[in-house]
Amino acid sequence: MGLDLHKLHHLVAVAEEGSFTRAAKRLHLSQQALSTSIRALEREVGVALLDRGASTLTVLPAGQALIADARMLHGLARSAVHRARRIGRGEPETLSVGHTPAVTGEEVTTLLARAHRTRPELASRINQRYPHELVEQLLAGDLDLGLCRAMTPVHGLTRSLLTHHRLHVAVAAEHHLADRATVDLAELAEETVMVWGTPGRSGYTDLLVEHCRRAGFEPRLRRNPVQGTPPTTAVLGTDHIAFVTAAPGWVADGRVRVLELRPPHFVPLHALWPQHTTHHAREAFLAATTD
Repeated sequence: MGLDLHKLHHLVAVAEEGSFTRAAKRLHLSQQALSTSIRALEREVGVALLDRGASTLTVLPAGQALIADARMLHGLARSAVHRARRIGRGEPETLSVGHTPAVTGEEVTTLLARAHRTRPELASRINQRYPHELVEQLLAGDLDLGLCRAMTPVHGLTRSLLTHHRLHVAVAAEHHLADRATVDLAELAEETVMVWGTPGRSGYTDLLVEHCRRAGFEPRLRRNPVQGTPPTTAVLGTDHIAFVTAAPGWVADGRVRVLELRPPHFVPLHALWPQHTTHHAREAFLAATTD
């Protein structure tokens, strides 16, 4: 039995909108046509996918499983079309890379430089993406590769470890630690730590918290109100600290000091990509940049 990708797309839209009316408007379909499409899909699958209650619409477990696979299938289909179109037109293969704010532009540039030493012809497009955007665009086939720290791969994505980076601590020039060159992790027990992700929902934040706990304290956290800010500059105008992977020294025109963290602590740099897709440039990048 073959599944109609259009019907799967309709199911995803209904689940995301939580309403046949809103989903039909989004898809530019009549509500009746959309309902007929979903009913046909349920007959093809052989089980109910949605619970159409009097006041609420609930995605049943079978529907949730099918939606997870549908997102992956749509991404695979888009990637396959893009690849065939590129080959047919004789266009060069370009690696589209997204990275979360936890991975700096300098770190991405360093990885690309390593890849170019073995594949000088490698062409790439680099964009910063928030973690949820990174996942969505990888699954949709809009990105070929994601660079992140400690993100758990969702269904349809695979993850590998590229390397580790050493952690240091950034403080504003006015901070009481700014005249120090080094700091022990245990000394930070009374400091407020600036983070980007919510504990329990961000693998990287949870990893930083675990480092602190192993040093004997529960960190006091503050989520950065300006998402996307480079880690080293997030502390500007605050008395908070931030764990960063930048090298020790003065940065941001002398407005931020990065202190060497003792004892040495390291955080992973991971690569994420869609399963079951073929991309020779990605394979070359991974081979050249994995320690």
